[in-house]
Amino acid sequence: MSDRASNLADFPASTVRSSVSAEEWKIRVELAALYRWVHRRGWDDHIYTHLSARVPAAVDHFLLNPLGSLFDEIPASSLLKVDLQGNKLTETDQPVNWGGVTIHGALYERIPEAACIIHLHTTAAVAVSAQEHGLLPLSQFAMMLLGKVAYHDFTGLEATPEDRQALFDDLGDKKIMMLRNHGTLVWGKSVAEAFDLCLRLENACAVQVAALAGGGKLKMPSQAIVDHTAVQSAKYSSYLRAWDAVLRRLDTLEPDYKT
Repeated sequence: MSDRASNLADFPASTVRSSVSAEEWKIRVELAALYRWVHRRGWDDHIYTHLSARVPAAVDHFLLNPLGSLFDEIPASSLLKVDLQGNKLTETDQPVNWGGVTIHGALYERIPEAACIIHLHTTAAVAVSAQEHGLLPLSQFAMMLLGKVAYHDFTGLEATPEDRQALFDDLGDKKIMMLRNHGTLVWGKSVAEAFDLCLRLENACAVQVAALAGGGKLKMPSQAIVDHTAVQSAKYSSYLRAWDAVLRRLDTLEPDYKT
């Protein structure tokens, strides 16, 4: 039996589904879809980085990938349920992703509205995080986000209560944080919202890296245009339709995410 088959066998879908509420199973399916789509976009970093979702009606419990699983092999039943300290609430021998517990737990503990958190290490986003000026208004993607972005300086791998507090303090009232020399952190009130913010952020970072690499003089919009675009973005948001499109495509390409 392959390692992948062995890992999946540890999470019989029928057993997991029958042991959790309908609301928890629904969020498990959505989070599994998010893992699969992040892989398809090329945003994953092998077994590293992590995505999570809060368990409905259990504010101190959240779902996270087991350490060692590739994003494209995660079904709904394989997601670990842990508390804010990382104690497993799922009966399994699969290891907890402790980096995920520190980073995600920091936000779930302090932001009651947070339902989904995405942490990535994409090349474009790490590159922008390492640029002193941070995210620039070089595209409509960036202009939709600029008022929502915070910054956190790199001090080493996050592993302590002090690291949790520093992450939260630097995030403030924002939903997006550039982790300097590290990656990105995004939270949303739903999986759909978190995905939409992440999509815009990744597009903005990719455009910025390409524009700066071109070497030509850059055209910067006025602050009035930047502000106007941000207002328009909030008014005409269609992130629920965008997320429904993801689920439709996965239902055709990778329906096993729902198992």
